[in-house]
Amino acid sequence: MLLISHRGNLSGPNLEQENSEPYIMAAISAGFDVETDLWGDDSGQIYLGHDRPTYKTSSEFLSAQKDKLWIHCKNLKVLDLISGQVGFNYFWHQTDDYTLTSKGYIWTYPGKLVLGKNILVVWERLAKDKLPNCLGICSDYVNDYK
Repeated sequence: MLLISHRGNLSGPNLEQENSEPYIMAAISAGFDVETDLWGDDSGQIYLGHDRPTYKTSSEFLSAQKDKLWIHCKNLKVLDLISGQVGFNYFWHQTDDYTLTSKGYIWTYPGKLVLGKNILVVWERLAKDKLPNCLGICSDYVNDYK
């Protein structure tokens, strides 16, 4: 099962650190993939951050981690910037039940039907034996599923 840290969180939400480069790197160092939120502006600058562009980042940072990142494009500017890059796994969604990532994974909103090939976003803490049959999970509590 793929285990994906939601914004770099391992054992619960941490609003002050999530989506920052050091936090992302700590989750990758702990052996997890990371879902991160990305923004772009008119100048081509890219930022990490959930509700708004918060931390400046670089294409070099993203490229170096691209095999471990699940990039949630938060605006059209960054979707346009990232879609021309080879090897990135990215997606756009807001409240869609399902969306396909650029690598063909089915990103699944919490509480929606799972048929086995989905990446399930898990907001609450679920016991391992309560997880539906899925390809992977994305969670703030990803350490619980090791």
